[in-house]
Amino acid sequence: MRTNCSSGSACAANSSEEEELPVGLRAPGNLELVFAVVSAVMMGMLMFSLGCSVEIRKLWSHIRRPWGIAVGLLCQFGLMPLIAYLLAISFSLAPLQAIAVLIMGCCPGGTVSNIFTFWVDGDMDLSISMTTCSTVAALGMMPLCLYLYTLSWNFEQNFTIPYQNIGISLLCLTVPVAFGVYVNYRCPKQSKIILKIGAIVGGVLLLVVTVAGVVLARESWNADITLLIISCIFPLIGHVAGFLLALLTHHSWQRCRTISLETGAQNIQMCLTMLQLSFTAQQLVQMISFPLSYGLFQMVDGFLIVAAYKLYKRRLKNKHRKKTPGCAEGCRHKRSTSPQETGAFLEVNEEIAVTPGTSEPMDPPVALEPTGSISSCAQ
Repeated sequence: MRTNCSSGSACAANSSEEEELPVGLRAPGNLELVFAVVSAVMMGMLMFSLGCSVEIRKLWSHIRRPWGIAVGLLCQFGLMPLIAYLLAISFSLAPLQAIAVLIMGCCPGGTVSNIFTFWVDGDMDLSISMTTCSTVAALGMMPLCLYLYTLSWNFEQNFTIPYQNIGISLLCLTVPVAFGVYVNYRCPKQSKIILKIGAIVGGVLLLVVTVAGVVLARESWNADITLLIISCIFPLIGHVAGFLLALLTHHSWQRCRTISLETGAQNIQMCLTMLQLSFTAQQLVQMISFPLSYGLFQMVDGFLIVAAYKLYKRRLKNKHRKKTPGCAEGCRHKRSTSPQETGAFLEVNEEIAVTPGTSEPMDPPVALEPTGSISSCAQ
């Protein structure tokens, strides 16, 4: 069951748990290969469309002042490995199962977080830069975290870090995003159309890959209730911990949402590849079901977060309309000119409702008054 990281299947799913297709697991005929190629193409198109939402100016500001990225890396390689270690100890897992949980916690973020970040009006520039930086940092942080947390376990198994797989993940992430950033810079109007199409494709891709991955790996599922419980609460704890840490470090609500989604979203494919490179087929039987179930519950948590945010967004709009009599009628005849204006409106209202404090100056109010329904309501 050992796989070659340079194979096409590795590139197909390397960027995210959405590509949670279990590399190396047996599938009838060439179904796995076809699915891997299709997933790779769709994932490239999806990251290209998400790249169309990134502005060079904002991306450069995150690189020049990497406070948000630093907090994200602390969540990714500080909180997640610690949470994995505590879960393994608390549930008294068998050694191989504990290692599977720990490896999952040490993996970098996956691109599924970028999709959910877009749906909750998060900071896409921060999300993509965090995913890229965590993938690069994984080259050194994964072996370091595994070494530190396995010292107390006296575990003699040597781990094989999939460096080539990490490199391919980085390549498959940055190249499409770079093209998307260029299109957004040269053709901003066309990029908005591409972004809307990409959001729809992303939703379909998440559902298709999740269902297909579960079907292809149905023989590898293990009905261990303990592992199912851990795979259910692990991503949820990651989301909550990431949000709280971002809140304590005085980030805006938009960045808190972004860091939260990035923290709980792990690269499932990288975990699977590492397990296959480090353990025998007999050992994998006890381990492989955890990353599969983790990926499934991670999708469920993500969709629940998106649904909760949409309800909150609608409630916030209705509350604003009730506070401004005569606005509702005018809003029916006017529409906002862009999705960014709606996001700016929501962000300002969130900051007014509860302001955790900001580490960076806010944009001037004049930039948040576009023509359309929202501006007419605010006046």
